[in-house]
Parts: sequence; C-alpha cells; structure tokens
Amino acid sequence: MYMDKYLVAIRIRGQVVKTVIYADSTIHAKLLGEWHYGLGSVTNTPQRLAETQTTPQQQRVNQLKQQLDTAKRTAKVAKLNQQQQKLNQQRANLNK
Repeated sequence: MYMDKYLVAIRIRGQVVKTVIYADSTIHAKLLGEWHYGLGSVTNTPQRLAETQTTPQQQRVNQLKQQLDTAKRTAKVAKLNQQQQKLNQQRANLNK
C-alpha cells in the first residue's frame, strides 16, 4: 500500500514545529499527528508534498524569490506610508 507524504505543523510546548507524516489522506495525516502529539496540536491543514524533491539550489532560488516578493511588498507599504504622511502634512498646513 502506497501512502502520500504530508507536511504538518505541530504545536509543541508553545512552539510550532513542522514534520512529515505518511498517510492515505489529509484527514488521516491530521489524525495521526493528533494521535502522536496530542489533541489540538496540529495547527493547520496538512499539505500534501509533491513527489519530486527540490534540490538545495532550487530551494535557495525559491527562498530568494520569496525574499524578493517580501521586499517589494515592504517597499510598497513604505512608499504608501510616505505618501500618506505627505498628504497629512499638506492637510495640516491648509488647516492653519
């Protein structure tokens, strides 16, 4: 019998740890996680992992892409905050 590989986030002593569980389905993976680590310890829906494993180089590229996306979002928020501050300052000057 072939089982799928699931990534499960488990809360242990207040800290979330990711682990892999082999199961037939998402529900089965969650139940196995709760059976092994305690009821309510599974913090999210288990995610089925793809059969192909990524190489360390692919993982690094993916990590850099995520960092780039995060940096773009941060820059956009900072720019919007600056625009808002400028508008607030102009409004305050007009009210004087």
